[in-house]
Amino acid sequence: MRDVTLDIRLGEIFVLLGKNGMGKSTLLKTVMGFLPLLGGRMNLFGSDISGMQPYRIARKAVAYTPQEQALFQDLTVGDNLRLALRDDRALKLGLERVGVFFPFILERLKQRAGTLSGGEQKMLLVARALMTRPRLLLVDEITEGLQPSVIEKLAGVLKAERKQSEMAILLVEQHVKFALEVADRYAVLKLGEIVDRGDIEDPGVENSISEHLTV
Repeated sequence: MRDVTLDIRLGEIFVLLGKNGMGKSTLLKTVMGFLPLLGGRMNLFGSDISGMQPYRIARKAVAYTPQEQALFQDLTVGDNLRLALRDDRALKLGLERVGVFFPFILERLKQRAGTLSGGEQKMLLVARALMTRPRLLLVDEITEGLQPSVIEKLAGVLKAERKQSEMAILLVEQHVKFALEVADRYAVLKLGEIVDRGDIEDPGVENSISEHLTV
């Protein structure tokens, strides 16, 4: 990563686009503290979090939905959700909240997470992150391998949650249509550098993004 400067505002969805191997996931893992920061600085809500451990960053109301399947496959849906929270009361309130978006979760609490479909597992990951009531949500390639109906569902959830909770969402994606539908601003990452950025409403933005992703 070189000379990458991003600012994400509360109440907006910022999408970081780029082909495989360009550094998108590396950036999210660095923000979350899983990879060391070799230079520069990260500020979160006015506080410097550079070099802070992941659990401390999470306690500052940051949630992370990784590209990898980060579920405990042999645990139930309910247990996977419980692990993200401090007590059962928070679980009850969280279920009421995410059940509006993902009704199937309330029906499958005792089902093993590993038996869910790929799309359902992705939705469970998002639900688990939202249950922590984050102020900053990091989402890595959530649409990968999903059918259009699930992608549309996730788009609706992210837009509704952003509007309702005024959280900041940093979204890493390759799915241009999805990105254009949900995001307010964008940047394109190529070989660890930002090569394009702007507002989603800018004229010709789709052609500009597509060109970077195909060259």
